[in-house]
Amino acid sequence: MEAISLPSPLRYSSLRSPIPPLLRRSSSLKATLPRSQSRSRPLALQRSDHDVVVVGAGIIGLTIARQLLLNSDLSVAVVDASVPCSGATGAGQGYIWMAHKTPGSSVWELGLRSKQMWEELAEELERDGMDPLDVLGWKRTGSLLIGRNSEETVMLKERARVFSQARVRAEYLSSSSLLSEEPALEVGKESGALFLPDDCQIDASRAVDFIEKGNKGFASKGRYVEFYNNPAIRLLRSDRNGEVEAVETSDNILYGKKAVVIAAGAWSGSLMRSLVVNPQALPDVPVIPRKGHLLVLENFNKIHLNHGLMEAGYIDHQVAKTPNTPFVSERVDEQNLSSISMTATMDMIGNLVLGSSRQFIGFNKELDESIVQRIWDRAGDFFPSLRVLSHDINQYKEIRIGLRPYMPDGKPIIGPLPGLPKVLLATGHEGSGLSLALGTAEMIFDMILENPLKVDCAPFLFPR
Repeated sequence: MEAISLPSPLRYSSLRSPIPPLLRRSSSLKATLPRSQSRSRPLALQRSDHDVVVVGAGIIGLTIARQLLLNSDLSVAVVDASVPCSGATGAGQGYIWMAHKTPGSSVWELGLRSKQMWEELAEELERDGMDPLDVLGWKRTGSLLIGRNSEETVMLKERARVFSQARVRAEYLSSSSLLSEEPALEVGKESGALFLPDDCQIDASRAVDFIEKGNKGFASKGRYVEFYNNPAIRLLRSDRNGEVEAVETSDNILYGKKAVVIAAGAWSGSLMRSLVVNPQALPDVPVIPRKGHLLVLENFNKIHLNHGLMEAGYIDHQVAKTPNTPFVSERVDEQNLSSISMTATMDMIGNLVLGSSRQFIGFNKELDESIVQRIWDRAGDFFPSLRVLSHDINQYKEIRIGLRPYMPDGKPIIGPLPGLPKVLLATGHEGSGLSLALGTAEMIFDMILENPLKVDCAPFLFPR
């Protein structure tokens, strides 16, 4: 999330599946530009050829580039209107969790595959003599999904049973067992928790630094190039076969011989409408921003957490209670629907990270002090020691603000866009971008290379 300084004391930073037919190779990889577009383009634009152009330098776009660079001989260009970690990636809490996902749901297999790939990456770093904690902020903390009444604890007991049937280690903890695991909590006799000991967390900025450094290692081989602070303006199509052959940016024309991947997070929907000359001829991509705040209490020693924590109500808040009408972003924005759920983690340097909020308020990234207060009050319901700090909390506080890419059905879009040959979408992950990134990257890679898919892509194709 974009880092912005505020006056002290506040800071904020902002199953194998057939390959979809739209990805079949074209007989012409080097098509000419339409004459009308050639005449209107400034002569100063620099042109370059690449196999794949990725629009978006968040965790999704960078891991797609990484997958292509490591596992093929294709060349990749990444373009972004800003810089890495300036969007939702940099404002997240770093969950690599299964606790709030549901076995058998459309996202479950993708979540499992992606978590496995993160674990394999951590193991690979160890084999190479590196510390995953230092490189990625990687910690196997385990997660606790906390219920505070009988209805929630009944649900958590059932989830523990279902998780175990899905061969994921899970345990239901009674109130007393929960307090043994997390003494800082205040819970009543009716409380309990779902415990997943194998859930993990990472530090987004460190993970992005590692991935980007690895990608840059291919630059000397002529296979990788970055175009940051260089917004995409439009897609250029061949006048011979209608294929998208290039992305025009403010300074460049980037040819993508095999594919163009749109991975621009919350901006993907509006970006697609601006990139295409006649957007009415294509299905609308209904990704909209869902604003979130996180509080970071730096070097905080008043509370120690042994695991990542999340209240059970978080699950219900992932999919918004939007009106039962066709999905129109402006209609949802006007309602300014919001929710607050307690989440709490300790990062690798001892900061306490508290969340989280969800708001439909367009692309507004301004600090909302009322939301911050609600997050603080909600955290105080679980941690009594926080309540006594209400008068001096400002000396500890940093605030992250991000825009999650929200899809109304709760599933990301991963795959080709009908009507635009060679264009693929990888967006709409909402708050699960980090946890689903590596699985998404592998799926896009296999689509481009026409490989058998490791995870069924059908739930993620668009239109639904």
